[in-house]
Amino acid sequence: MKVADGLWLMRAGVISRPSVEVVNVKILDPAKGEIELLVACKHIADRGGTLGGPLLTVRLSAPVEDVIKVNVVHFKGTKHLGPDFELNLPSSPPSSVSINNDSPDLLSLKSGGLEVRVNKKPSEFGMEFVRKEQDGKEKVLSTSGYKSISSLTLPTALTTQQASATSILATTPYTPPPASIPVTQNFMQSELSLVVGELIYGLGELFGPLVKNGQVVSVWNRDGGTSSEQAYKSIPFYLSSRGYGVFINDPGEVELEVGSEKGSRVGVITRGEELEYYFINGPTRKNVLERYTQLTGRPGLPPAWSFGLWLSTSFTTDYGADTVVEFLEGMKQRNCPVRVMHFDCFWMKRYEWSSFTFDPEYFPDPKAYFSMLKKKYNVKICCWINSYISQQSPLFEEGIKGDFFVKRMDGSVWQWDLWQPGLAIVDFTNPKACDWFVSKLEALIDMGVDSLKTDFAERIPHLDVKFHSGGDPYRVHNYYTLIYNQIVFELLERKLGKHEAVLFARSATAGGQKYSVHWGGDCESTYEAMSESLRGGLSLTMSGFGFWTSDIGGFEGTPPAALFSRWVAMGIFSSHSRLHGSNSYRVPWIYGEEAAVYMSKFLLARLRLMPYIFATAINAHLTGIPVQRAMLLEFEDDLTCQHLDRQYMFGDNLLIAPVFHDSEVEYYIPAGIWTSFWDPSITVVGPRWVKETNVPLDTIPIFVRPGSVLPLGPIDVSTPDYSYTENIELRAYGLEEGQQVELVLPTGKGTGIAAKILVSLGGEGAKGGKEGGLKVEVKEGKVGSWKGVRL
Repeated sequence: MKVADGLWLMRAGVISRPSVEVVNVKILDPAKGEIELLVACKHIADRGGTLGGPLLTVRLSAPVEDVIKVNVVHFKGTKHLGPDFELNLPSSPPSSVSINNDSPDLLSLKSGGLEVRVNKKPSEFGMEFVRKEQDGKEKVLSTSGYKSISSLTLPTALTTQQASATSILATTPYTPPPASIPVTQNFMQSELSLVVGELIYGLGELFGPLVKNGQVVSVWNRDGGTSSEQAYKSIPFYLSSRGYGVFINDPGEVELEVGSEKGSRVGVITRGEELEYYFINGPTRKNVLERYTQLTGRPGLPPAWSFGLWLSTSFTTDYGADTVVEFLEGMKQRNCPVRVMHFDCFWMKRYEWSSFTFDPEYFPDPKAYFSMLKKKYNVKICCWINSYISQQSPLFEEGIKGDFFVKRMDGSVWQWDLWQPGLAIVDFTNPKACDWFVSKLEALIDMGVDSLKTDFAERIPHLDVKFHSGGDPYRVHNYYTLIYNQIVFELLERKLGKHEAVLFARSATAGGQKYSVHWGGDCESTYEAMSESLRGGLSLTMSGFGFWTSDIGGFEGTPPAALFSRWVAMGIFSSHSRLHGSNSYRVPWIYGEEAAVYMSKFLLARLRLMPYIFATAINAHLTGIPVQRAMLLEFEDDLTCQHLDRQYMFGDNLLIAPVFHDSEVEYYIPAGIWTSFWDPSITVVGPRWVKETNVPLDTIPIFVRPGSVLPLGPIDVSTPDYSYTENIELRAYGLEEGQQVELVLPTGKGTGIAAKILVSLGGEGAKGGKEGGLKVEVKEGKVGSWKGVRL
């Protein structure tokens, strides 16, 4: 949201009250590093200057090691309605906290290797965040300089979200505009500096350029597809290439100018009288993600079976019980084993979404039907749901009687016709509404449903609306999806077991990573949309999310055969893999029998890689480091990697370069001798760019990092959940003499570890063996049969 008119002036109608100088310092709690600064918005030359304000209250603290919290308040008496993010803060402060206020000009607060320094000189208030490097040198990471913190009053016309929302409400049939809109609104602003060459990432699943510099980012969930600036998953957290992160602790409307309004600053504006952020130290980018997810929650660990292939009925296609059997049989015959069968919207009657009742015309006995599918095809069952209740649904009257729906200010139910006729929205701020909603889903689990796809929940109203909790509608808007996914995920945990719960979610906010797998929403069936989807996924995984995928083949339209196979390759080498479309099916033979052959090849490779993939998933769950990650997370010192958004690392050791063309691809290989996963006789010495002009449809460039060992399952594997310590092939790539690689082989159940082994060249292992030029020493657990391959 642009409020400035150049460097010195403000836009017409904007009143700015910028921070100028510290007039008082209070040490509230030395052990917790809690400091309160009173900051005047003008120079106080004498007693007369104190007559009239405003004063900003700036509180600093160190709640977590290597994290500094900054809280700024203008009017303390403003009622705080909530909701608020639930953060994982320790009960006791870190031992490394220290405060130094001895100098008349400088105040210092330290936490671990991070320090914030406050300039107390007259008319020079500012803060700088400093890290002490391993070599003992100091590095200024970012600064909040003179006048960088402000209280703002804006004319309503400048507030982009309200203007947008008013337009939508005013033009949607049967939906009157809000009764009144205030002429002005109050906001808080903070700016942090960018140094030359510094790049910013994250902020959720954004489909534009991976590097956010130069962009205006609205942290405001909307259902806008994958080809616009709108986002299903808006996360108020960004990651800097300099090894720090900033989490804006506000679930409401947050607007960022990332080197856009002012080229050398990231500007943040929040609604109301308070702004709070956590400045998170690295020093590595991975360290930042670890600390951020320590605060907001680690990614949930999906069960091993969820890493198999998901097949959807697709959206508006004509399907029923017989169609699903036909598809599963066809996939089985073509050696493309499906592990999850997903039933999209029309498992319910039309006009009745959501009724959570199977349409008896197409599914007369769903419980018996699911039992048959599981027995014959070894599939799990997933069903599509959302939190909207059509007024044609048999549940609508229940919701009215129970007072379970979001209401307008006059007490009537908030309804519109955008998605279903006269739909109402379940008010998840009402615990009784949550219980009612979950009770409907519980019946599905009892009949054999194993997973749920939580769709929608982005365009939650915020004007002329009130929630049961009394929360601020602007803060509920994004937060709504967090409750939605949480109650569904916890139902699955309760009914199926802690290590069996997985949901497919489209919308999210900070903390949403705790609820498992997310996918990229409605993309077009084009190469451009395939590339947009990948950018969105990499942006999301740099925002604390561990597991992400896209609609393989694209959602809108029917992909050409070549595009379908290219997307299959990328989708199968994503954290999860789901075939899904809108008005056309995504079974491969529709795109030619060759497409099924290619899919079978990719799928077998993925299934064989499951010991590696699931170990990577466990690491994502424990640390916050995603399965599918941008190159810059893995190669800190390689400047070329900072801009790469058409390739990625799949775990620590596999480089994946999707082909966004019928036949051509160009990708970057970092330093070292990298080996082709498909053909070990092919190696590339990096750093260098590689261009291939005739890439067959049955391949995707995958290269293995030098000095790594990949554990592969049996060649005839047909399911992702098998024993990861039996019939294992250990492929060693470019190991050097004396080098040892530790591998963790999971049990496939939660975070359980079946074995830890050390792999090196030659010799005999004390508790292992030697084969294929490799030595294996079993440090923990037990490994069954294995063979070694030195490459």
